[in-house]
Amino acid sequence: MLYDPEKLLLLAGPCSLENETICRTVATELVALREAHPELNIVFKGSFDKANRTSIAGDRGTGMAKGLELLAMVQREFGLPVVTDIHSADQCAPVAEVVDVLQIPAFLCRQTDLLLAAAATGKVVNVKKGQFLSPTDMVHVVGKLKEGGAAEIWQTDRGTTFGYQNLVVDMRSFPIMAQNGYATILDATHSVQLPGAGGGKSSGQREFVEPLAKAALGAGANGLFLETHPDPDNAISDGPNMVPLAELAGLLRRCLAVWQAVRTG
Repeated sequence: MLYDPEKLLLLAGPCSLENETICRTVATELVALREAHPELNIVFKGSFDKANRTSIAGDRGTGMAKGLELLAMVQREFGLPVVTDIHSADQCAPVAEVVDVLQIPAFLCRQTDLLLAAAATGKVVNVKKGQFLSPTDMVHVVGKLKEGGAAEIWQTDRGTTFGYQNLVVDMRSFPIMAQNGYATILDATHSVQLPGAGGGKSSGQREFVEPLAKAALGAGANGLFLETHPDPDNAISDGPNMVPLAELAGLLRRCLAVWQAVRTG
């Protein structure tokens, strides 16, 4: 199993893979964090296609071929496992030849054929709870993955739609989803997104990443999903809700203190 209950699971990386320089810069910091904090179980995250951009004008990223090359480079040169999004059943097998974890985007979490195809690869599957879904409904999502033969499943909450262009995180989600028998994760950066509120793109409130991350760990979450970038304000997607790379180490030190207190309290 890739998940280790004795370690805090951390999925971290740029929202979009963008280019080799960004990937190397972020991966270097993640390796340093792994060396400084052996209690972290770090997986490098990056998307090769941002297929659900608000506007047709939004930059979707590298595409699958180049994106998989970048992810393979991170595995090979930095020794980090990698996770990326898949959007259709036909992508599952070729992407699984490279990555360690297949991620099901929140908008697609009920797509049965996609879930079954991801499960059939034998890779870890991280499925994001849809913004439209209750945590109790995740039992059915997990059930599809189990039916497909998934060996390891992670469940990620990224907030629930609350009116227009706003998300909230119900901290009850983590103990509820934990009843399904698999690790639970908070996507702390997408949870502070303001969908579509940026004039043809999403906006965000990164100042709330830390309080939400700490609250989720206090509620029993097993991991955090944190998108980070050396220059978020100039990232091609999700800049307003990403954690600046220079602030990531301090944020994780404080989050680890909460995680450890919950485990020993």
